[in-house]
Amino acid sequence: MRPTSSSHISSIFSQGGRVAAALLLLSFALTALPLLADDDSPEPRDYKFEDYRSPTPKTLEGATVVTVQQAREIWLAGKTVFIDAMPRSPRPPDLPNDTLWRDKVRETIPGAVWLPNIGYGRLSPEVDAYFRRSLEELTGGDRTKPLLFFCMANCWMSWNAAKRAREEYGYTQITWFPQGTDGWAFPDAPLVKVEPRP
Repeated sequence: MRPTSSSHISSIFSQGGRVAAALLLLSFALTALPLLADDDSPEPRDYKFEDYRSPTPKTLEGATVVTVQQAREIWLAGKTVFIDAMPRSPRPPDLPNDTLWRDKVRETIPGAVWLPNIGYGRLSPEVDAYFRRSLEELTGGDRTKPLLFFCMANCWMSWNAAKRAREEYGYTQITWFPQGTDGWAFPDAPLVKVEPRP
C-alpha cells in the first residue's frame, strides 16, 4: 500500500473543511428561511383569504416594501405610525365558561400600535369600523400620514391590512415590512409587550 503523503493529508482535511463549511452555511440558510424574501409568484389581485401563515409575495402594489434595516431607519426617524397587524388568539369555543382564559402575550416593535384581526381577507363590520376609526385617530385624519404595516415573516395579515388601508381607506403613504417582529433583533430596541388598541 502506498504511504499517504503530507500533501495528500492536507488535501483531505482541506476538503473536509470545505464540506463542513458548506454544511454550516446550509444549516444557517435553512434556519434563516422565514426571514428571507418569500415567494417569487406575483401578488394576488384580491386579498388573501386563507393560509395566512404562508409565503408572501415580494411586492405590494402602491406600497413601499422595506428590509429590516430600512424599517429600523424609518423607526428611528419617528415620522411613521407602525401598525402591528398580528391577529389575536380567539378563546377556544369549547372552553368551559368557568375556565380562566389568558391571551397569548404579544411582543412588538417599540412604539408600534397593535390592531389585531385587521388583516383577514374579509372583515366583519365591527372590525372594519375599528380599523377605520383607529387609522383616523392615529393619523389625525391625514390620509398622507406615513403608515408601516407588519406582523411576522410569512404572514399575510400585514399584507392584507396594508392593501386595505391604501385601496379602500385612501391612505397614500403605505409601507409594508414583510419580516415583521421575526426580523426585528436590535439590542438597543428590543421587542416590548403590547396590549391591543381598544
